[in-house]
Amino acid sequence: MRKKVLALVLILALLAVGIGVASQPTVAQMKIVYNSYASDPVPRAFTESVVAAWNAANPNMPVELNIINHEDFKQAIRTYLVAEPAPDVLDWFAGNRAQFFISRGLIADFSDVWEAEKWDEVYPAGFKALATVDGKQYFLPNNYYWWALYFRPSVLKDAGLEPPQTWDDLLNACRVLNEKGITPITIGTKAPWPAAAWFDYINMRLNGPQFHLDLMLLKESYTDPRVKATFMKWKELFDNKCYIENSAALEWADALTPLAQGKAAMYLMGGFITDSWQLAAANDPQLQADLDFVRFPIIDPNVPIGEDAPTDGVFLAARGGNLEMAKKFLAYLGSKEVAQRGVDELGRLPVRTDVSTERFTDAQKKGISLIQSADMVLQFYDRDTTPEMAERGLNAFASFFADPSEANIDALLADLEETRARLAAEQANE
Repeated sequence: MRKKVLALVLILALLAVGIGVASQPTVAQMKIVYNSYASDPVPRAFTESVVAAWNAANPNMPVELNIINHEDFKQAIRTYLVAEPAPDVLDWFAGNRAQFFISRGLIADFSDVWEAEKWDEVYPAGFKALATVDGKQYFLPNNYYWWALYFRPSVLKDAGLEPPQTWDDLLNACRVLNEKGITPITIGTKAPWPAAAWFDYINMRLNGPQFHLDLMLLKESYTDPRVKATFMKWKELFDNKCYIENSAALEWADALTPLAQGKAAMYLMGGFITDSWQLAAANDPQLQADLDFVRFPIIDPNVPIGEDAPTDGVFLAARGGNLEMAKKFLAYLGSKEVAQRGVDELGRLPVRTDVSTERFTDAQKKGISLIQSADMVLQFYDRDTTPEMAERGLNAFASFFADPSEANIDALLADLEETRARLAAEQANE
């Protein structure tokens, strides 16, 4: 009987610690979970291909790729990061948007990967600064893009117009195009972030990029007369019937349709517009080539020029289930191989300096020049300020598009200032 008891105890002990095959991690335990917001068709195909190449070369460390709609991802990321376990790797934005989660211990330090991969040698100082908090690296930038006023050259030419260089040029273009039955500016504000670009640029052109950045950092007041002046200048576009009607019914990509049809002339958008434009004009090479851009019009020539150049990248979740394996996948995502593919297949501006850009188009070179010639480069409204302030701001811009009256402007600014003052006080007490 005693031998049977001892045998049972031994069996139970072996089961507790695991033996043989049972002691090895299962495939499910070994997978790396990657949540991406690359939901538009072209970047989605690229991301899927990059992950497929990794999985083929690393069958013992497979990546499970989850692609989530871009807007849904932005709303859900806080839930992802506090899950147990969290996804291991996530796409995200540089600047305040990343630092918000870093300061709360939700993003993992991967300084060891940065050093081992010798990224100091191939990442410019400015991009390393975006990756770094208190001397440690938490964010891996992998591409950036410019914002500009895109336009159909043929549509403007047929209307006898040149691309607008100044605010007065823009208002005149609105007048002429309206007379010809053409919508001057298309925009989709169903998700209101495209409207934020207009606030960014008008505020930077009118009050300067440093004031704009200080406002984003909660150091300036939304009830400052300079911010009111920005909205009143913005209101001139509504007074002159510059925007497409019913923009709230359109996603940003939907607003490309009237541009492709020649029913609209201009669109303030990021450089990624070219991905969707190629799809919209897929069967018409002449139409594909009929898209150009200029710097956002100058309002005050004495004000320094600010530009938005949002930078995207990836990070590791502090609560992820497989941090060490995720670091290996991160090293792959930051590799020259993947960066070169991004240049060749997506045409995105690379962060690494050691990739070939010989395939860059004249438009890409023009975009690089636009950013390099700016006095100051910022990220974007919802990346430069805190998440809560960004959410309130985007809602305010949507409300402004619905009602651009001065009375609504005053109400919106008072509401925004209440939020800003509270958040600034909370930051001061942290």
